[in-house]
Amino acid sequence: MPGPGMIPADPPPWGGGGPGADGKGHTVRRFEGYAVMLTGAGRGIGEVTARRFADEGARVLITDQDGERAAKAAASIRADGGEAESLGCDVARRADAEAAVAHAVSSFGRLDVLVNSAHSCHVDTPLFEDQADDEWQQDIDITLGGAFRCSRAALPQLAAADGRGAIVNVGSVNGLQDFGNHAYSAAKAGLGSLTRTLAAHAAGRGVRVNLVAPGTIRTPGWDGREDTLRRAAEVYPLGRVGEPTDIAAAITFLASSDAAWITGITLPVDGGITTTNVAVRRAFGHLETPSET
Repeated sequence: MPGPGMIPADPPPWGGGGPGADGKGHTVRRFEGYAVMLTGAGRGIGEVTARRFADEGARVLITDQDGERAAKAAASIRADGGEAESLGCDVARRADAEAAVAHAVSSFGRLDVLVNSAHSCHVDTPLFEDQADDEWQQDIDITLGGAFRCSRAALPQLAAADGRGAIVNVGSVNGLQDFGNHAYSAAKAGLGSLTRTLAAHAAGRGVRVNLVAPGTIRTPGWDGREDTLRRAAEVYPLGRVGEPTDIAAAITFLASSDAAWITGITLPVDGGITTTNVAVRRAFGHLETPSET
């Protein structure tokens, strides 16, 4: 297996020929006629995913707790010829979640896809017993509770979407194994469980529910910490941290008809970090080192 450093640090952002490319540079527009709502989409994974949907023909509603950030992201998509609306939305509030769904339906006449990307993540205190109740509750309430509220509000509309209704939850490898951040990880693990139970419930209504579990992704939250990202890349089997485009590709796949017979899954998009333990393999001499030639 190639060691860290043997994989290009900056792969093509869409994998081959542009967003939704068919390998020959032609754009595939899988979402013509679709209406998509995304939460926490003012920047990072959510914003890049919204752009990917728009590039493939969807009309998108970008929601974010920061309404100005959402408006800026939507304006950028419109400037490039896409169809996008924006709305300030605090997913910790039921009224906001319901208003966002209503806004999508009012603007587009339907809702086909919901992407739950909003989250909150507080840094762990050195001692677990010093963890504050309000920080714990905020991480749970936005990350897990927000997905619950938005899915509850959206489900009747998705069930009326002629069999193409889909929910894609943005989880994390933190919900699969230990990477720190107690409350955030507990919320992401809960989101995986909600994905499975809701998938079983919604299947009979023609709605699929899946989850993407990203590893370390180069988002604005990592700005100013390039050294940390470089160190993180060394423990990823594929030799780099992820890019928002890596996650956008997985989300749009699960939302599309290409995944028409897939529901209830957790799809790790993590450079292989959950398949192995690089530190242990290195300690026992099982990792090849990059070639000097």
